[in-house]
Amino acid sequence: MLAVMSEKTIALVTGANKGIGYEIAAGLGALGWSVGVGARDEQRRKDAVAKLRAAGADAFGVPLDVTDDESVTAAAQLIERRAGRLDVLVNNTGVAGSWPDEPTTIGLETVRRLVETNVIGVIRVTNAMLPLLHHSAHPRIVNQSSHVGSLALQTTPGVDLGGISGAYAPTKTYLNAVTIQYAKELSDTNILINNACPGYVATDLNGFSGTQTAEQGAVIAIRLATLPDDGPTGRLFDDKGVVPW
Repeated sequence: MLAVMSEKTIALVTGANKGIGYEIAAGLGALGWSVGVGARDEQRRKDAVAKLRAAGADAFGVPLDVTDDESVTAAAQLIERRAGRLDVLVNNTGVAGSWPDEPTTIGLETVRRLVETNVIGVIRVTNAMLPLLHHSAHPRIVNQSSHVGSLALQTTPGVDLGGISGAYAPTKTYLNAVTIQYAKELSDTNILINNACPGYVATDLNGFSGTQTAEQGAVIAIRLATLPDDGPTGRLFDDKGVVPW
């Protein structure tokens, strides 16, 4: 198995059983990559893998709950046994809570839940996968962020980001800050780490109110996953280019 897998780029996409995550997995699979479908729901994970395989992708399931240490450790062990390394990690899993939500009235448990998934979960998965990424010749990390996490956009008069967000938007700002620190720490390695803004995509995260398809939302993450070795790191991008922090 390791001999076979060494000939392919190995990717893991968290939250890949539906929506943007699924389309990212599909896009990477279409490149001939072997793609791990990270998801905690067993049936949805199996269905997504079956659908990807039916479309010709080399997909495999990875049981993964980003909020659980044991689950993340087991996922890293699974990939190590299967391939011996990881070339691309896409941290796509995220939760939104209610929207809009004002910071004066938001429940603290909601804030904790969103931070646990959207920030701590990314750190947990990234740190678990870093030893495998260090075995790759061209390692990439892509974190799924959002325009709403941009402090520059949030403070620009006339920019409509969908109302006040006391929890979700700040978790993306936090994620942006964490990504910058990862880029600084990994600056002497060949790992490129960037954040992606998929746009206003119609998914269950927003009650399918978005104006773009999940396939369109996956474009920038796929682009960042396939950056050349001299590509940027520690930046925030959408499909038009750099987004200000």
